[in-house]
Amino acid sequence: MVPPEHNAESKSPAQRDASTAAFEFVRDLSTELSASTIELPSFPEVATRVQKVLSEENCSSERVVRVIGAEPMLATRVLSMANSAALNPGGKQIAELRTAVTRLGFDALRAATISFAMAQLRSAGDFRNVQRYLDALWQQSVLVASLCFVIARRVGKSNADTAMLTGLVHGVGKLYILTRSQRHPALFADQAMYQHIVNDWHGSIAKVLLENWRMAEEIIAAVHSHTDDSRPARGVGAQLADVLEVAVTLAACKHLPLALPERIGALKAATRLELSADACQALMAESADELAALRSALGS
Repeated sequence: MVPPEHNAESKSPAQRDASTAAFEFVRDLSTELSASTIELPSFPEVATRVQKVLSEENCSSERVVRVIGAEPMLATRVLSMANSAALNPGGKQIAELRTAVTRLGFDALRAATISFAMAQLRSAGDFRNVQRYLDALWQQSVLVASLCFVIARRVGKSNADTAMLTGLVHGVGKLYILTRSQRHPALFADQAMYQHIVNDWHGSIAKVLLENWRMAEEIIAAVHSHTDDSRPARGVGAQLADVLEVAVTLAACKHLPLALPERIGALKAATRLELSADACQALMAESADELAALRSALGS
């Protein structure tokens, strides 16, 4: 092993600054994880209230309507989702929030709430310097969420709304790290070191965030395990993790269609869901309008 002092001498000033920032960043993340104090900044209070209400046993739709109705922008987002082509195939326009809440169900309402909260976060002035990265991460999450919805509905092994919500929140750990990077510009400037921290930490951060939001155990398990190729084929969140992994792979191949057959063919998750590359391509083609409608409703 090279002595630390030799490493320090061989580094440029920018690299030394990035190393120092990385150490401080990881130290802070470790402290926050230990204390379970992780929350996305600029996350609206009303969104937190809605998540809490939706997680309560025997929660009435009337109470949900009152909480959502207190924030007009959130109510508008809920109505938009309720009227999307994918979630309202009959096409009958829904104008009342009460009807929208009843029609959507709690997981779709959670997705609408997170979509609203993310719109607030992305427009916050504090994150102007990383705006394009926030937008890219969110667009990726929305794409994966939409794909999760149509995949789950096709294979019939997971609830489509739950799958959509899982896809929407699967990247919240990365979002948290990105918002925190504002405090450590030297770290963010070294993208190799930054990505190393993201890869090491985003899964654990996502788990704490989702627990704080009182998400269902199967969603937390799927988000936490979907990148683990050795995960069990059965158990809590196992099928949901398969749906999520396939959706993430399809999203990654959006601009690399020639790579799709090999990548899907190598996925144990796709095999378990009985999805071939041809079936995935057909599904995306058949669901193009629904995918576009969902992405629009979720705020892509």
